[in-house]
Amino acid sequence: MSSQEVQLRSTVAGFTAEGRLHTLSVWFILALRLMMGLAFFQSGLDKVLSGSFSASGYLQNAPPANGSPVADLFVTMGNTAWFVDFVNIAVPWGEVLIGLGLLFGALTRLAAFWGAFMMLMFYLGNWDIAHGYINGDFAYMLVFLSVGAFGAGRILGLDAFIEQYEVGGQPLVERYPWTRYLLG
Repeated sequence: MSSQEVQLRSTVAGFTAEGRLHTLSVWFILALRLMMGLAFFQSGLDKVLSGSFSASGYLQNAPPANGSPVADLFVTMGNTAWFVDFVNIAVPWGEVLIGLGLLFGALTRLAAFWGAFMMLMFYLGNWDIAHGYINGDFAYMLVFLSVGAFGAGRILGLDAFIEQYEVGGQPLVERYPWTRYLLG
């Protein structure tokens, strides 16, 4: 088994962060992708197969009960029939599709973005700061963002092949650079 360190460097808004990443980290990045993929796939599949998922009661009652700073927004969403109908489909099927995307490493950045968005909504809806502002929903949001940032779909995933698929004699990501925001 061979291992090395990889130098990382990034500058954002004039601040530079540097560090070294051990090459064995690739296995932990893969593990994070697969863990979140399995968790979301199972959660979504349970909701889809039960046939009884409804977000209405949660949207109207949970955020106000737990003191969420955006409780009024959740109540408004819960009182808007077309929005509840949308959420009743988007949450279970979104979880299934996000899970499959992560499990297969396909459209990984897109899946990670929507997973992080869902976790942000769950964080705001499940507001509980009794033990601080960081809870499981917040931590999962950061895991999704990390999976996307690391391009985890390139690690034993389909994105590695999709990115190199030739279109007009060029790899897909070279011909259409915007696809890097969806793949990886």
